[in-house]
Amino acid sequence: MVVVPAFREEAHVAGVVATMPAFVDSIVLVDDGSPDRTSERARSIGDPRLVIERHERRRGVGAALTTGYARALMLTQRPTDALCVMAADGQMDPSELESVTLPIVRGLADYVKGDRFTDPAVRASMGMPRWVGGQIFTRLTSAAIGQPISDSQCGFTALSRGAATELDLAGLWPSFGYPNDLLGQLAARRLRVQEVPVRAIYGAEISKLRLRHLPPIFWLIGRAAVRRRAARPAKRVT
Repeated sequence: MVVVPAFREEAHVAGVVATMPAFVDSIVLVDDGSPDRTSERARSIGDPRLVIERHERRRGVGAALTTGYARALMLTQRPTDALCVMAADGQMDPSELESVTLPIVRGLADYVKGDRFTDPAVRASMGMPRWVGGQIFTRLTSAAIGQPISDSQCGFTALSRGAATELDLAGLWPSFGYPNDLLGQLAARRLRVQEVPVRAIYGAEISKLRLRHLPPIFWLIGRAAVRRRAARPAKRVT
């Protein structure tokens, strides 16, 4: 399953749907209250795997993932089924979806994150402010969850169905900062996190992250540290 959160992505979403690899069983597009033709452009591709969920108003990218994960859980059965996430803006290379997914379907990880910082060209393509911010959040998140993470903010991910049933997905932070919140939940439950190198593709898309989103992210990282220290190992689903 691939969950595609989308807000005002009519210029890019059709390309994302059109290039989805053949091994993907379902594409769950969550239109987060877009005022443009995001849903219509995705539907125009005519891919029978496409399922569209739509929020009547914008609720945030984390809330879109909550909706997408819930639908993906309805479409899957096995603990090692992979619930992947790809952005609707074309920043993620569909040819890399297999490497992100394989640790899940092979039972080697509960959650896989793409790592953009292994690419030596990423600093120039990402831009210095975004690169510095990513480095800061990554180091703080690693300290908070008690395990090394190279790219905490990357949204190219895969979550096993078994792990998804252990998490409080309904309580996931609804806006920017959801990656840190999700990593905190995984750490509190002692679930296995793995990273794989991915290439970030930056073009004409415009980041929706704003300065007002930064304080909540710092707060979420702090909460992750508190939760990890207070948590007991969770019973594992096999």
